Amino acid sequence: MKNKSIQVFAICLALVALANGAQAQQWAKDSKVLRLLDRLDRPQDGYCVDVVGVGLASRTDLPLIAHNCSSQRSPDEAVRIDNSGLIRFPAFKLCVTAMGINGLALPGSAILLRRCGELSSFMDASDLQEFSQHPDGRLTLGTTNLCLTVGSNSARTYSTQHRWRALYLEDCATTPPERSRWEFTTIKAKQ
Repeated sequence: MKNKSIQVFAICLALVALANGAQAQQWAKDSKVLRLLDRLDRPQDGYCVDVVGVGLASRTDLPLIAHNCSSQRSPDEAVRIDNSGLIRFPAFKLCVTAMGINGLALPGSAILLRRCGELSSFMDASDLQEFSQHPDGRLTLGTTNLCLTVGSNSARTYSTQHRWRALYLEDCATTPPERSRWEFTTIKAKQ
């Protein structure tokens, strides 16, 4: 019985690996990264919007961060923006969402990943997921004057070679442009 259980477990792991491979192909097609225009203290790679963790240890339940961009696109950085202003993380089938109540976000609000169009207790995402791109690179939440912004400080991650910064909304009139101008750009996908 024990050997049969091990065989069933091995088959399940193989099926999950196949599904993850198909999902990797799905997220890779037409995805980009959302990178800060100013490289700040990372002149070699800059900062990209990122999910905390990597692979199976990705933490979509935690707020998003700005992390130094990978040299190759990976699922925890790959995004798409659609015509309605939704910024999607296709590998997770979730959308960038401002923390807010009653459809209203405030300066300092965290940036989360939630189901696209989520409507649940205390989360009506309709006004908290639509972002507007501006010619100067600013990304504002809908028609508000709140810009997607990185924090003024950076810190190392588990690796001394990597850095991260807080990611939140801030009043566009008071946040420095070097911490609030973005580009959607292509980075080669991992093979």
